[in-house]
Amino acid sequence: MKSATHGIALALVLAVVWYIWSGHTEPFLLAMGLLSCAASIWLAARMGVIDAEGAPAHLGLKPFLLYAPWLVKEIVIANWDVTRRVLSPSLPIRPSVICVPANQKTELGRVIMANSITLTPGTVSIDMQGNRIWVHALSFEGAADDMSGEMGRRVCQLER
Repeated sequence: MKSATHGIALALVLAVVWYIWSGHTEPFLLAMGLLSCAASIWLAARMGVIDAEGAPAHLGLKPFLLYAPWLVKEIVIANWDVTRRVLSPSLPIRPSVICVPANQKTELGRVIMANSITLTPGTVSIDMQGNRIWVHALSFEGAADDMSGEMGRRVCQLER
């Protein structure tokens, strides 16, 4: 039953994303889009990759709608910081490797955490060992947000 729920969630996401990106409403193109989504779901089911990690239906939409705007805001702030550091000789660029705790309960939560760090300009997740993520940062100050735990706390809320 779980696999069916994840398959339906994946099918809905694929169909909505296809429609948003294509914007076509002609019957033939809609049929081809649905056919391509069905073929993708069939292939994924045959490969056995439709599960909680590949289609995290259990996370729900509400936590994502709370997390995504916060992450976009953090990306914009980090973009501004990186731009200032690159264009201003007075602001130091001090590459650092730091260890960020990943207190998420699941592997998926830790992957979301690592990907969120990498999406934030100026930081790249370079390794994940247990409950730790090693991060390369453009500056130590830029990595302070990752170390503060705010992102980790929000990803934990997303997991629930």
